[in-house]
Amino acid sequence: MNDSSSLKRKAISGLLWSSTDLIANQGIQFFIQIILARLLLPEHFGLIGMILIFISISNSIIDSGFTQALIKEKNPGQDDYSTVFYFNLLLAFLIYMVLFISSEAISSFFGEPQLISILRILSLVLIINSFGIIQRAILIKNVDFRSQTKINIIAGTVSGMVAIVFALFGFGVWSLVLKSLSMQFIQTLLLWFNNKWIPSFVFSVKSFKKLFGFGSKLLISGLIDTLYNNLYFVIIGKFFTASQLGYYTNAVKLRDVASQSITTSVQRVTYPVLSKIQGDEEKLKYGYRKVIKTTTFIIFPFMLGLAAISSPLIYSLLGDKWMPSVKYLQLLCIAGMLYPLHAINLNILQVKGRSDLFLVLELLKKLILTILIILVLWLKLGVIGLIWGTVLHSFIALFINTYFSAREISYSVKEQLKDITPIFLISIFMAGIVYYVGLLLSGSNLITMIFQIGIGILLYICFSKIARVQELNTLYSLIKPLIKKILFNLHLIKS
Repeated sequence: MNDSSSLKRKAISGLLWSSTDLIANQGIQFFIQIILARLLLPEHFGLIGMILIFISISNSIIDSGFTQALIKEKNPGQDDYSTVFYFNLLLAFLIYMVLFISSEAISSFFGEPQLISILRILSLVLIINSFGIIQRAILIKNVDFRSQTKINIIAGTVSGMVAIVFALFGFGVWSLVLKSLSMQFIQTLLLWFNNKWIPSFVFSVKSFKKLFGFGSKLLISGLIDTLYNNLYFVIIGKFFTASQLGYYTNAVKLRDVASQSITTSVQRVTYPVLSKIQGDEEKLKYGYRKVIKTTTFIIFPFMLGLAAISSPLIYSLLGDKWMPSVKYLQLLCIAGMLYPLHAINLNILQVKGRSDLFLVLELLKKLILTILIILVLWLKLGVIGLIWGTVLHSFIALFINTYFSAREISYSVKEQLKDITPIFLISIFMAGIVYYVGLLLSGSNLITMIFQIGIGILLYICFSKIARVQELNTLYSLIKPLIKKILFNLHLIKS
């Protein structure tokens, strides 16, 4: 078997296992989130949301872009892995101490005394996570998502059960803290059991300089991106109530079940695979175009459909106390449907080694978002105004990303728009019908939601066939082996 066929098989296998990770792990997390939302109050989620930005930024600093640098490196050696491992670990301890000392100031900023102890305990995830960064990077580089899927499912299930038990016993916000700690600990432990790599007692300055040269630019852009992705938690936590932040937090989590999960699933598979064919312009463009079209075929109807059923969904799953989240979720879904496209376009810049351009684009996009946020706060448009700013920024950012990635592989903005427009129009039309069907129906919200989902799936398949959208066949060819395997296993069980 030639290298091209082997790479294709590895990519398909990686995508299938990554998608399985998405469906299984996120399905488990979604189910756990529903139970916790019913057991806890919006303000409990709001308290965690206030300090989320500090944990996220710290994780970005600890990684320092080394994970992407190691994945891009063709043949990283033991010295490379060991050097990054010790650097990550040292940085994790230093940042934990900074957060421990700063916890009182952070608590005072938000006016929430509980944040002192919460931040000091929750920040331990930074140290735990630093032990597993290299182990995970090796699995990603080898496109081994089967192992990661199993690890994530086990960690997600066990940590979710821990959180539910503590929530039932009245531990409130601490059940969410314990959920994060136990998940990270189990993931790291299983990564070490699964991956036999052991660090050597070596720190190579040469390796550090080589990898940091590429990773440092991604670090800065990653920090900026992480800061702005979590900035709304700080703004809403500071200028609005903990309950409002709780509504926003859970709306974001519901959106991320689809948007961020699909983004991560596609991005972590395509980056190492595209990196292997970066020298073949024709193959790179073909593979990139295929990924764009297939991803939009999945994400557009999913996100717009989620927006259409958001009211009966939230009422049925989370309860009446979470209904203020409906409008938040609808707008976040519109912005979120473009996130995988952002990630795929930016992947090309990394594959091409243009981490310098990657950084410039991040600065430009964040400047635009800053202007939008200032404008919304000045006009006093509230939380809804802030989310509308996110929607507008998402579309502006898409144009910027596609324009510059197109220059690297000769896949113009016009070509990209031509490829995704039919799918976008079909998804809009489907979602509009689904939404109005929900308005016409009365009675049980759960029955309404199930009926809307069924109508939406049928309409989307029919419209795609009428419009002769090739991605319908592509998607079927990808999941067909998985369906056959499931049916075969069921047959064996019955026998």
